[in-house]
Parts: sequence; C-alpha cells; structure tokens
Amino acid sequence: MSPVAVIAVTWNSASVLPGFLAALPEGMAGLDWRLVVADNDSADDTVEVLRSLAPDATVVQTGRNAGYAAGVNAALKAAGEWEDGYAAVLVCNPDIRMRQGCAKRLVDTLGAHVGIAVPLLYEEGRAAPLHSLRRESSVPRALGEALIGNRRAGRFPGLSELVTDPAAYARPTRADWATGALMALSADCLAACGPWDESFFLYSEETEYCLRARDRGYATQLEPTAEAVHLGGESRVSPRLWTLLTLNRVRLYGRRHGPGATVCFRAAVFLREASRAALGRRASRAAAAALLRPGALRVTPGP
Repeated sequence: MSPVAVIAVTWNSASVLPGFLAALPEGMAGLDWRLVVADNDSADDTVEVLRSLAPDATVVQTGRNAGYAAGVNAALKAAGEWEDGYAAVLVCNPDIRMRQGCAKRLVDTLGAHVGIAVPLLYEEGRAAPLHSLRRESSVPRALGEALIGNRRAGRFPGLSELVTDPAAYARPTRADWATGALMALSADCLAACGPWDESFFLYSEETEYCLRARDRGYATQLEPTAEAVHLGGESRVSPRLWTLLTLNRVRLYGRRHGPGATVCFRAAVFLREASRAALGRRASRAAAAALLRPGALRVTPGP
C-alpha cells in the first residue's frame, strides 16, 4: 500500500515543531507514512530544527511567505513525485499534537463519499472538545451570529455557522466544513478537487476546499475516536489577522453567491463586528473599518 503523506506548512515555527514531531510516531501508529514540510521563508530556526529532528523529512522551501494554501500545494507537489504515490494526505498545522492512533482512524474514515476526515480537537488545558464543525455561510446565519452571538445561535442550524450540539461531537458527523488544523484527505478527493486556492493567503482556504469537495460529491466528516490537541485552539487573533479572516469570509461568500446576496451578507457581518467593536473589541473594530473600505474584498497579500 502507498504511504500516507503527512504535510505541514511552517512559518517561524521552531518553537512548536519539536512537540509536533515528537507526537507523530504515536499519532501515525499503524500507518506507513512520510513527512513533507513546506517552509514559507521562516526567519527563525525552523528549517534547522526540521533537519535536526526529522532528517528523513522532505523539506520544501518556498522562498517567500507564500501563504498557507501555497505551502500545502508545494508540499502536495513534492509528495506527488514519490514513485509509489500516496494513499491519503494529512494536512497539519505544526501546533497540532496527535494522540495515539489518530491518523489511522481518520484515514480509515475516508471512503467513496467521505473525502475529508477531521478529528475531535481539544485546546491545551481544556477537557471539552472544541466546536470545530461548521455550516456553510448564509445571510440568516450571519444575522443570527450578529444579534445573539455564534455560540447561542449555534443551537439553531439556521442561525449560525457554528455547530455546538454536543451530540454532533459524540458520533461520526458530516458537516459543510471544519476547521483545518488537522485534516485527512483521500487521494481521490484531491484528484477531483485539484490544488488549494492560493488567493486565500490565510483563513477560508480550508472552507473553500471543503465546499469544493462537497460540490464534487466528497463529504467532510468528524471521526470522534480520532483525537488531537491544538495549541492555538480558539485563542483570539490579532486585529490584523481577524480583519483578514473576516474579509476572506465575505470574499468566499461572494464567489458562491450573487452580488445582491453578497451585499446583504457583508452588511450582516459588519453588524456583528460593529456591535463587538462597540463593546471594546479591538479586532472587531479593525474588521468593521475594513469592511467599509472600497475595494476591501480584492485579493491582497497576507501579513
């Protein structure tokens, strides 16, 4: 059987790589696997750490801060050159720590109709799993999140993207998309969907890929027996990154819907960010201001 390609994209990741690499043998137990890392021109010791702790890994240096999707594509290209190909691909953040047997459970979940499998994610130091499953964006869902908050609205499928029902995380559950800290993708799904969309420098690239896979008949499914810890978890990001996340969310919606619906969606997202800005959240203040700028949704380079 062909090996599983473990793909990670790094950028100044020297501090989190040792833990990621140390957890790989247990996380990948039961599989033949190879590691491919695409480094986006790190300014720290990321590449040196890789060569020291994972000398058998394939390291692809992109030569620039190319973005997450571009890093995934560079690593996929390198894995595609293996003589025996690959059976499946695991796309990982370097701040993921897989628990025993996580990868095999994910790979075993893949099949004719499941093209993407995701684990139960935990944030370091917390007992409850993260709400990692999502519904596709819609105007009513954006309004629900703006008016009553995404966690309360998450109880109602029509009012939030966030899936908060505990039962959804206790059984294999299909979703429109899932957070992309750790994803297993079947070779068939990758062949059908092609490269990741590099116009999303950071954020929404996994959303776009899951929705594209769904459009081609490949579902995204949670496998709750596969577990991993995400060091980043749900920590709040900087105003600059939150702005990028918010704009990319609206940009992706605009690609899949008409101009009128996109105007309504953008207004609903602005309402959410403006209401939180009024409560003193700096990141939301920056995002709300960006949503009002002409040309804000054009493709721009990342931070």
